[in-house]
Amino acid sequence: MQTQPKRPVIQIDNLVKTFADHTALQGLSLTVNQGVILALLGPNGAGKTTTINCLLGFLKPDKGRISVAGYSPQEDVALVRQQLAYIPEQVALYPRLSGLENLLYFSKIAKVAMADCDLRALLEIVSLPNHAIDKPVSSYSKGMRQKVGIAIALAKKSKALILDEPTSGLDPSASHEFSQLIQRLARQGVAILMATHDLFRAQEDAHRVAIINRGKLVETIHYQQLQETQLEAHYLKHIKVGA
Repeated sequence: MQTQPKRPVIQIDNLVKTFADHTALQGLSLTVNQGVILALLGPNGAGKTTTINCLLGFLKPDKGRISVAGYSPQEDVALVRQQLAYIPEQVALYPRLSGLENLLYFSKIAKVAMADCDLRALLEIVSLPNHAIDKPVSSYSKGMRQKVGIAIALAKKSKALILDEPTSGLDPSASHEFSQLIQRLARQGVAILMATHDLFRAQEDAHRVAIINRGKLVETIHYQQLQETQLEAHYLKHIKVGA
């Protein structure tokens, strides 16, 4: 049986963004299809954060186009934010509320009505420990807060997930758990853009790796190549050339 081709969820075409005398993005183009994990690699200042801020509608590019599930953050930012979930390096939750209460609150903001039992089921799906569900988030580890963030994305039925340094500060066990979680989401059809410095997780998890430097896409490495190459060598070659 022929499989349906995966459709683009995130489409970035020829993006240019300049701050004063510094050009942060120089004609950047990226595509993330349904069910694909794209790891965005680059040194500090390469343009990863600027790309994410343009996707979220916090910055307006000088040139180029962005589409998220068919909507443009330049024109329909509210609709774009309905289609995606953003999980920053430090997930912003209300510390005095429990994981369940945070999930309920953010689901209501997204205009998603779910019963208490269904919200609990989502937290179980993302493997938040049962003993933590009703405890204040102030007692959570970074990995546990990320799981609540993923549960919020599931409640919203987000078509795209934007991750910013998701494994920074996680121990190997928590990093592995997070890896399994995002791979499961990808199998369900979610498009995932993961900005990271974690070369190991990029090589293990990503279907494609995009290396950027000084706002330019310098190489895209596909899954088969990732299994046959030393990602670190590719990365350092481009960063050294761009230094």
